[in-house]
Amino acid sequence: MGKKHRTLLLLLGLLALPALGRNDNYFPDKDLTTVGVYYYPEQWNASEWDRDFKKMAELGFEFTHIGEFAWAQLEPEEGVYRFAWLDKAIELAAKNKLKVILCTSTATPPVWLTRKYPEILITNENGTKLDHGARQHASFSNPLYKELSLRMIVELAKRYGKDNRIIGWQLDNEPAVQYDYGPAAEKGFRNFLRQKYGTIDSLNAAWGTAFWSQVYSRFDEITLPKLSMMFMNPHQIMDYRRFAAQQTTSFLDSQSNCIKQYAIPQQFVTSNFIPNYEEGHIGDCKELDFYSYTRYMVFGDQTGVGVKGFRVGDPLRISYANDFFRPINGIYGVMELQPGQVNWGEVNAQPLPGAVRLWLWSVFAGGSDFTCAYRFRQPLAGMEQYHYGIVGTDGVTTTRGGLEYSRFIQEINLLRKAYYAPRLHVPASYKARQAAILFNHENAWNIDRQKQNKYWDTEAHIQHYYAALKSFGAPVDVIREKEDFRKYPFLIVPAYQLIDDGLVARWKAYAAAGGHLVFTCRTGQKDRFGRFFEGKFGYKLFDLIGAEFDFFDLQHPESPGCVRMDNQSYQWYTWGEVFIPDKGTEVWGTYQDDFYTGKAAIIHHTYGKGTVTYVGVDSKNGDLEKEVLKKVYNLAHVPVLDLPRGVLVEYRNGFGIALNYADTVYQFPLPANAQVLIGKNPLSTTDVLVWKEK
Repeated sequence: MGKKHRTLLLLLGLLALPALGRNDNYFPDKDLTTVGVYYYPEQWNASEWDRDFKKMAELGFEFTHIGEFAWAQLEPEEGVYRFAWLDKAIELAAKNKLKVILCTSTATPPVWLTRKYPEILITNENGTKLDHGARQHASFSNPLYKELSLRMIVELAKRYGKDNRIIGWQLDNEPAVQYDYGPAAEKGFRNFLRQKYGTIDSLNAAWGTAFWSQVYSRFDEITLPKLSMMFMNPHQIMDYRRFAAQQTTSFLDSQSNCIKQYAIPQQFVTSNFIPNYEEGHIGDCKELDFYSYTRYMVFGDQTGVGVKGFRVGDPLRISYANDFFRPINGIYGVMELQPGQVNWGEVNAQPLPGAVRLWLWSVFAGGSDFTCAYRFRQPLAGMEQYHYGIVGTDGVTTTRGGLEYSRFIQEINLLRKAYYAPRLHVPASYKARQAAILFNHENAWNIDRQKQNKYWDTEAHIQHYYAALKSFGAPVDVIREKEDFRKYPFLIVPAYQLIDDGLVARWKAYAAAGGHLVFTCRTGQKDRFGRFFEGKFGYKLFDLIGAEFDFFDLQHPESPGCVRMDNQSYQWYTWGEVFIPDKGTEVWGTYQDDFYTGKAAIIHHTYGKGTVTYVGVDSKNGDLEKEVLKKVYNLAHVPVLDLPRGVLVEYRNGFGIALNYADTVYQFPLPANAQVLIGKNPLSTTDVLVWKEK
């Protein structure tokens, strides 16, 4: 590769940095980040509110989060609204110099609503109905529930939309994709299909209903597909999942539109999403100003690194969420981050001392604009009694996690005052490593119904590549097809089953212009409806990858297969594709056993000014994927780090930030011109190191 090409890659990396598309009116970059905390005034004696807000301010919090589950207090009977208590809470917060994020309470409708209008309750596939007493039991697909919700939200927006003490709004709470089997949902699904297909003949063609005598003669014959039925039409299920995701985004967009009719421009609208990436609703709302997410790290079934890693959490759990949410529009934050033990996990252990601060720095390192603690006071009643707060059950004693929040806030204040630099100020070596992972949830949906191997896990497959990139010290964006691929010198396309000619043409243009394209197994096999193409298996990619597919195979975990690359062997069993390479295509890896010993498993060739690599196998532990990516970076003359699992590095605002989730001490390779601002090197478990390069 020539010097000119390497310079181009550096410029491409610069263009892909996460601050693009930001609106600094909500969160000025000079503030670096801001920290808040959940509070539920309706759950506590009003005489204690002022004391609680004062304590928040003393600990350094800059905003509070109110009204999330308070519909019963806001509208105690239909059409009767009581805001005096909320007025008082906002007044006391402002008195203590705390801004407010105000919430809509649609996750918890009041009992008068569910008893008067029981049809709004979600119906499960087996016919049982959810009931009052929990949360998220009302259906987003029910028009009456939408009407009742929006009526309440309009009253909220009228009262507080011009209030400059309110910095923004959170819609609902952890809105997920619902699978409601009530009559309103079924009617909505039929209307969705009519709008999408126009004619029943078009639907029959898309769903392949000639198979097994499934042909429909009119839309009213179609019911909601039963997900528990093993052989239910996979194309119908795809459309049902699209419909269900649309119901969630539509409900949120409707709420946002109501608020924006009355709100001043300075007030943002967001919601807090659980990072269930494959549900399909994250990123599709048209009326949110940005997205935020919820993240819990220690709850029993996340092991982390080492024997006691369950007390620290998975080292990639926050970073991947950062890299998924940030590229949506350049702004993001974490609306819920635990300050200690939770109550809903399998084994609700105490986090390791220092872990809460480590998580806060992890959120910040990825480019976040805010973090909010869940919650200020540990509750005395209800399902979350054992859920830690910033203060304990006496309402005044700061917990260990609360102290770690306060320490993080003090450290951010230090950086604000003395060391601020613009967000894009990062080293050239870091920019050069920039990579993107192309993601479309519909690929995971399609694979999930026809795994072919019960051990296949789409998210785990993607994580093999993501973990490798983070070990390189590479900044990563998880992007969707609407993004400009040319911004990224390295583009990873993992298990991308569903394609069309337009997407293939974009991939070709990307590689031809000098990009480094890496495909993984299960890519390019089907059209957007999930149907095979009429031609050789995978033929749409033959020209691009420089090979034909011969066949694919699946192994049992008890007797895994083996692929050899560069004199090293790697086990696999979930999926393996066998190639017939073209002349001039390099074979990087070959199968070492079974009837296809010696056949190509990993191929690579030059395409225009760039390269295309296809990894046809899903390895057992991700080591193979890491070595393939290392070869790609090496050929592009881009040096990388080699960080052990659990150690991460990011840059933002001129700061380098190293984080240690591992169970061993690690000497981080600091640049020679580094000035350490926070922490010490080497790093022990949960340690954070922050520096500037002189």
